Amino acid sequence: MNDPVLTLHDLRKTYNAGKPNEVRVLQGVDLTVKPGEIVALVAPSGAGKSTLLHIAGLLDTPDTGTVTIAGTDMTHLSDRKRTAVRRGQVGFIYQFHHLLPEFTALENIVLPQLANGVGEKAAQDRAMALLDRVGIAERAAHRPAALSGGEQQRVAFCRALANEPALLLADEPTGNLDPETSNRVFETLIGLVRDTGLAAVIATHNLELAARMDRQVRLDTGALIPL
Repeated sequence: MNDPVLTLHDLRKTYNAGKPNEVRVLQGVDLTVKPGEIVALVAPSGAGKSTLLHIAGLLDTPDTGTVTIAGTDMTHLSDRKRTAVRRGQVGFIYQFHHLLPEFTALENIVLPQLANGVGEKAAQDRAMALLDRVGIAERAAHRPAALSGGEQQRVAFCRALANEPALLLADEPTGNLDPETSNRVFETLIGLVRDTGLAAVIATHNLELAARMDRQVRLDTGALIPL
């Protein structure tokens, strides 16, 4: 069966509700993403794409609506169970890599696996396999400060996929890189997603990058519009 990995239904989110500076960020968002599908989320800065990704990844809650991941409605789960789902089924990539500076590239990928109950040897083996897949296995022992911006983001990709999530959420994952590096790193990300067959939602303002994904949607006045 090809059941959706992610289903968002009628998501609504308002900040400062009932006040003069009320901001209606999401107004009835619906989205379904299937295994192996890469969806581009296009939106200008401030339109609410980060809010949408945070709700989809259980880092925030909507005022109303439902989030279903791998067939389970997450709406009424406890914080502990939501945390477990985030750790095991959702991978996050941000514009800035947020690597732990005191740890090596390898250790940055091993740590989330250890937190998820994976044995150290298995975690190291998977981390090395991911680093090799993105072409920087020889940089495994380097700390982030010794890596280029593109290398740091590749490590962040590997960390996001370390626990073999069903869903990947990326917020402007190449937005902090120069155009040439951005293109190379983006191709690496797409290759990783294709290889693993997970579902992915990638936010970008770059229409050229968005066009390389399977489907494009635009967040406009709080709703998603197919492009």
